[in-house]
Amino acid sequence: MTMQRIGGLAALICAATYIFGFTLLVTVFAESGFGTNDIDAAGVVRFTVDNQALMITWFTVIYVLNALALAVLVVALASRLRAKSADWATMTLAFGLIWTTLVLGAGMIGNVTTETMAAMAPNDFESAVQTWEALHAVELGLGGGNEIAGGVWILCVSLAGIMHRAFGKIVVGLGLLTGIGGLLTVFPPFGEIAGAVFGLGAIAWFIAVGLALLFKRNVVLSEPMQS
Repeated sequence: MTMQRIGGLAALICAATYIFGFTLLVTVFAESGFGTNDIDAAGVVRFTVDNQALMITWFTVIYVLNALALAVLVVALASRLRAKSADWATMTLAFGLIWTTLVLGAGMIGNVTTETMAAMAPNDFESAVQTWEALHAVELGLGGGNEIAGGVWILCVSLAGIMHRAFGKIVVGLGLLTGIGGLLTVFPPFGEIAGAVFGLGAIAWFIAVGLALLFKRNVVLSEPMQS
């Protein structure tokens, strides 16, 4: 199996992790308020203590598994772009690996937070709530509260796709929309809407990229390199 096909599968895995995460947020996690702007920290801690295994599974899928698949996709896309522009390939690789690292770090913090809450809450609930609030802020800063790193990477891949015809119009269009949505998450007035645009757009973009790598993997490789 070529790296392009492996990258295509990795992209579909990334999409699946997002779908899994959104599904739990709007169903199982809905009553706890987890994942909303009006979080009841005490309620989340109680939910975490009662559902420790589920929370660890959720963090592992949406962050850790996503980051591992994302790393493979980043390498595959850089390899694809290298046949057209070594400079753009290197830049997308750098931004992509930065995002991958942040996502993986967020997942590790999320899992440690879950284990810490389960140990602290039965003996000192108030301290557990305060600790959760502090660690959750770090988690959001790395991988959930804003999507700057992901937005920049997806935009770079999309711009490279435009200039070097590395991808079709659907991939590029979805990438531009998703990337801009990620950048807008840094502004509080647009945070919630931009976050939704980025998340839902990323699902569609990952699927489109995955299909492009799986079924059109040799489009770029046959053309000469440009810098």
